[in-house]
Amino acid sequence: MQYHIWTIGCQMNVADSRRTAAGLERLGYTPAARAEDADVIILNTCVVRQQPEDKAVGRLNQLRRVKERHPERILALMGCMVGVKETAALQARFPWVDVFLPPSDPTELWALLAERGHLDEAQTLIADAEARRLALGRADTILPPSEQASIVSAHLPIVLGCSHACTYCVIPYRRGAERSRPPAAILAEARQMVAQGVKEITLLGQIVDRYGYDLPEFAGAAETPLVTLLRQMHEIEGLERLRFLTSHPNWMTDDLLRAVAELPKVCEHIEVPIQAGADEVLARMRRGYTVDDYRRLVARLRETIPGVSIATDIIVGFPGETEAQFRHTYELLAELKLDKAHIARYSPRPQTVATRTMTDDVPQEEKERRRKALDDLQAAVLEELNARYLGQTVAVLVEGRHVRQKRWFGRTRTERLVFFPAEGNWLGRLAQVKITWTGPWSLIGEIIR
Repeated sequence: MQYHIWTIGCQMNVADSRRTAAGLERLGYTPAARAEDADVIILNTCVVRQQPEDKAVGRLNQLRRVKERHPERILALMGCMVGVKETAALQARFPWVDVFLPPSDPTELWALLAERGHLDEAQTLIADAEARRLALGRADTILPPSEQASIVSAHLPIVLGCSHACTYCVIPYRRGAERSRPPAAILAEARQMVAQGVKEITLLGQIVDRYGYDLPEFAGAAETPLVTLLRQMHEIEGLERLRFLTSHPNWMTDDLLRAVAELPKVCEHIEVPIQAGADEVLARMRRGYTVDDYRRLVARLRETIPGVSIATDIIVGFPGETEAQFRHTYELLAELKLDKAHIARYSPRPQTVATRTMTDDVPQEEKERRRKALDDLQAAVLEELNARYLGQTVAVLVEGRHVRQKRWFGRTRTERLVFFPAEGNWLGRLAQVKITWTGPWSLIGEIIR
């Protein structure tokens, strides 16, 4: 029996897919490279913007023909396209889909496999145990065995859902209210990941800095809960690097910044979105801070964490965004010279406040012009920033090998992508690489040791 998982979207979806794959492999399934060859097909979807949703719908329509030829095969739709609420509309729209799975919860798939006779008695007991572990926030197998020899860096969700409700964001409606996972469960998973070969773990949350504020064990604590968790994670033997994302400007406490600076395993890389460079737009987005607040945060980060790299997210063409307001965003990005910028065109999302109360009045062509202008600016900024690495030797945690280029690749602590040629097997090793070429998106070097 074989399975195939198609994944689109954020790191949380990647983690959910790996967890689901691990569960299927515990039941005796093996991975199939093509969906057409699999007995169980899962589409793990994203609806943060229209484009990934359209891709998922296109893939569903393609797989309809597979279901018509092989009705015994199981097709599952998972992730934010399903959400946490009623699935009747999806069932009416895609009647060839067998089961609809909420984000991070494949429990109904295990039940369907048993119901359809795909599982014997022993496998059914394993599936029941998987469901119980999921309900308790625990899992025995974090990574699928078929991938354990090749995954060096993995994501570990610690905060599920979100309650902040920015006016453009569909996540609270699809992943539910914010809820933190128990620290004991997180630490157990992290130790198992390391035992399975993982060298670097990234802690995930929609607002990761809010971890633990809803847990009774952190009530009245003097220290930010995420700081406590980072200290506990730091003690895991065999873990070499630790990251966390995504942050929010309002929740980046001074003790969290100091922890990043003081804990050797925690990488000096912070992902903290600005979203727009005009206060009026930020207010309509309901972000809860001003442009000057963000400037001060960037200054604090750079002062507290030597050599920190900072990544941001920006949305262009939000309802009501004028040319002057866009120019403020452009000028802010040019001023701050951040290390990475994820730039997206605004896309109306069902149920969000922006869709219900605002007019999507910036034409698509203008959104694309603004996106490209920021993208070109960021490329020039990165060309300048990365040029400083020329001739330097950097530590690279090797994640894989590019087949066509025949080069190993990995990332620095500050999230720079580095390629280098070398004989032998460097997967999972910490390589010292002298940089011989720099570009806006990657660096190339030669191995020193």
